[in-house]
Amino acid sequence: MAYPDLVSVTIVTYNSGRFIKRCIESVLAQKHPSLEVVVVDNNSTDGTIDILEQFEGRCRVFYNDENLGFAGAQNQAIGKARGEWILTLNPDVLLLPNFISQLLEAGYVHPRIGAVCGKLLTISATFDLPDKPRVDSTGIYFTPMLRHFDRGSQEVDTGEYSNFEYVFGATAAAALYRREMIDDVSIDGEFFDSDFFVYREDADVAWRAQLLGWRCLYTPNPRAYHVRNVLPGNRRALPAEINMHSVKNRFLMRIKNVTTDLYKRHWFWITFRDAVVISCCLTRETSSLRAFWEVAKTWKRAWAKREVIMHRRRATDEYMASWFQKQPTARPAPKPTPARAQARLKIARG
Repeated sequence: MAYPDLVSVTIVTYNSGRFIKRCIESVLAQKHPSLEVVVVDNNSTDGTIDILEQFEGRCRVFYNDENLGFAGAQNQAIGKARGEWILTLNPDVLLLPNFISQLLEAGYVHPRIGAVCGKLLTISATFDLPDKPRVDSTGIYFTPMLRHFDRGSQEVDTGEYSNFEYVFGATAAAALYRREMIDDVSIDGEFFDSDFFVYREDADVAWRAQLLGWRCLYTPNPRAYHVRNVLPGNRRALPAEINMHSVKNRFLMRIKNVTTDLYKRHWFWITFRDAVVISCCLTRETSSLRAFWEVAKTWKRAWAKREVIMHRRRATDEYMASWFQKQPTARPAPKPTPARAQARLKIARG
């Protein structure tokens, strides 16, 4: 079944020369009939721009004079995009040909589905597949410590994640967002919080969307491959700037989104994790101490955003608490069918 919706694929590049050509080629090879590609480059210096110039006839490409970060540049791309659905895509992702059409079909299962994610599998930086297929992400989940992880990350793909399920959120490496939801949850015109710059911005969006009554659907049929550099176990191998933003954004995300009830339920584990993070910054990762100064500088803005979110909040305390568990949490979702999707499409069209 073909859907007429225009899907805009938004890609942010920053020294992405190793990946971007094959990424764009996989997008242009999609079977979805109505597609546009919007690329924003954050002042790359590694030859990425030379590659992007080859695609200017088939993509809308914008070049920034400075690095605005992933969040800011994605907001820029989304603002330029014209689609009813937005697929945010990392330049190190390769899509299989039916990826977008299968995501879109799942998006019409329910009108409050604001985000859809498929099964991301791992691939090496040289685009070599592992001997056994391994999962990169099947959605985001949160723990009582307010840590977030990718469901199934680095697990051998044995078919465990083969059901349609509601999950907490989608990784922005390859997430399909409904334009209606983007407009609804944006604050001061921003979908991703530009104060985050990079890292955790998708988890922040997922949390905000849940508070405002939107759902995220995981569908196992659409598949893509992702080169993931940021994992919980390889923190020491990451640039100091990335680690600093990771610490900063943990606290910004909480300031904006945590409810009184959720904090009361998990205050011990939250405090324990905070103590671990602070002690590590003091003893092992002193370059991340700047994160606390950055939080202080943006405190008023973060608190103002919190007031907007809490004023518009639709989700109950019990509902939100049900997502913050020690083990990955998901809920059964109806399987998309052409008849169901067609009915929802007619409703959406009025």
